[in-house]
Amino acid sequence: MLHLRLIIPADRTDEAVALLQECTGVTNVIVLPGAAREPAGDVVLCDAAREAANEVISRLKWVEDVGSIAIEQVDLSLSRAATAAVEEAPGDPDDAVVWEELAHKVSSDSRITWAYLAFLAIATQLAGIGVLQNSPILIVGAMVLGPEFGAIAAICFGLLHGRWHLVIGSFRTLVVGFTAAIALTFACALVSTWLGWITEKNLAVNSEVHFIVTPDKWSFIVALLAGGAGVLSVTAGKSSALIGVFISVTTVPAAGYLAVALALGDWAEVAGSLSQLAVNILGMVISGTATLVVQRRFWPQVGQRSSV
Repeated sequence: MLHLRLIIPADRTDEAVALLQECTGVTNVIVLPGAAREPAGDVVLCDAAREAANEVISRLKWVEDVGSIAIEQVDLSLSRAATAAVEEAPGDPDDAVVWEELAHKVSSDSRITWAYLAFLAIATQLAGIGVLQNSPILIVGAMVLGPEFGAIAAICFGLLHGRWHLVIGSFRTLVVGFTAAIALTFACALVSTWLGWITEKNLAVNSEVHFIVTPDKWSFIVALLAGGAGVLSVTAGKSSALIGVFISVTTVPAAGYLAVALALGDWAEVAGSLSQLAVNILGMVISGTATLVVQRRFWPQVGQRSSV
């Protein structure tokens, strides 16, 4: 269930309540006259089945301009009325995608923040060390730490809805993030070469992690599978599944390998790293967008007629 808190001008409260009562899967409707101070108005509370959320939000979209809509997840609801509302709404709650919720999430996750840059830089440096140490464990750790999938999911969402500003902004986030992370890792690797800590021999014996710079058809297939699984985990709220996605793709390891290869002047490995990075991002964008198309077009949910 989702819990909605609406602040509505008093002269439009009856209109909003009537709309809620018409929507499938809505229950526990409460009206608190004059309870809101900023903005001023009535407070309307209700619970809605997740499958019904798109229709409810679509029909109450006007409230955004004259008041406010706040939505939160209800972890536990002990109510026969709530159970009946969920059963009344077609489909399954785990399959329902609340598009407004997803829009806010991907928009937030695609911004360039200090935390994003720090996580990506640390992950890329771990990957670079993993390459030099021939350590798959460090490579896996770097994969899990990388935050880049948020921007990739935002690109998929932007392509689905034609929000080109979101696509461009998310792509910029990827480019700026990876450029900064690679530059920092390159600087550290270059200093290490001057100190004699690493040499070309380090790359010559890294057979355990050489798959990072040898993209092939399997790399693209894995990226396709990971992109679909990643979008599903985001839309279904299954954050634990994202760990598997991070471990499946080699975006961050490719960036780390690229930085080390640049510091050592190994241009063949630089080309392989760039290719692997591009293959992984492209595959995830294609399958992620396709997954959203399927969810929007074919998966049973109330609100297929609503616009986002």
